[in-house]
Amino acid sequence: MTSKITTSQTIGPFPHEAWRWAVDMTANVESSAPKIVVKGAIFDGDGVAINDAWVETWMPDSAPVETAQAIPGYRRVPSGDDGGFSLQITMPQGATSGKPVAYVTVFARGLTKHQFTAVFLEDDAGLAQSEILGQVPQQRRDTLIAKKQADGSYLWNINMQGAEETVFFDYI
Repeated sequence: MTSKITTSQTIGPFPHEAWRWAVDMTANVESSAPKIVVKGAIFDGDGVAINDAWVETWMPDSAPVETAQAIPGYRRVPSGDDGGFSLQITMPQGATSGKPVAYVTVFARGLTKHQFTAVFLEDDAGLAQSEILGQVPQQRRDTLIAKKQADGSYLWNINMQGAEETVFFDYI
């Protein structure tokens, strides 16, 4: 019996051109709800910035207040030359405490399978009761938590391998 599922592939040399439509459609967020910025960089196992990665997010709490968006609750951003990325996230009133502000998929050159993770905010009062964080060993939870910066943004780096490797999840 042959499978009808295709195998995962690396992103190849041309995603910047092929995926530009999603970047353009999600760059400017239109919503009356407050917004925050989560910024960071993506690093390989040697601590070298990955300059051709993609960060794709799904934000279920944001979708209902982004009805003017072409794809509500969704973002796709490429990393820059320094591995940097920036996500504008809508924070609706009553967003569920203890849940990620975004579910994240990482695509990068050399990955034969994209990776799934999530980002939480350090000032979320519900972190201790989070069902997702409760499944992650205590010493690794920090890799999923964005730290608030003096300018009001949040810093969250993604480490693909190494001692500070970000927690990645398997979905079955």
